[in-house]
Amino acid sequence: MRDFLYYSLMLLLGFAWYRFGQSLLKKGNRDENDELTKGFVGPVGFLVAGAIACYLFVSTLRALIRGEVPCLGKACSGQVYALATHAGEYWSNIFYMVWLVLALGYALYVTFKIWFRV
Repeated sequence: MRDFLYYSLMLLLGFAWYRFGQSLLKKGNRDENDELTKGFVGPVGFLVAGAIACYLFVSTLRALIRGEVPCLGKACSGQVYALATHAGEYWSNIFYMVWLVLALGYALYVTFKIWFRV
């Protein structure tokens, strides 16, 4: 039951993130106060989010190829989940990393589209 709640909340959060990005894209070049519409992140945040997304993407590919993923929490630092021994925790961490990559990638996409509108 806890896993179902976890995955449901992650999907709900992803849907809310998507809807927020779509509402930003539907706005014009200027908002209600005649200021330029801003994206999710600024220029420095764009570079930081891009670096984090690339690192997580490479980590996800590495985890899929090797069949093991390090734990992503504070309570289990240094622990490695292998697909053969801890399949549930392995796929949970993979799902979390993929979700973060998609969320950051979507934030970068929305910001890029807002910056380069015609």
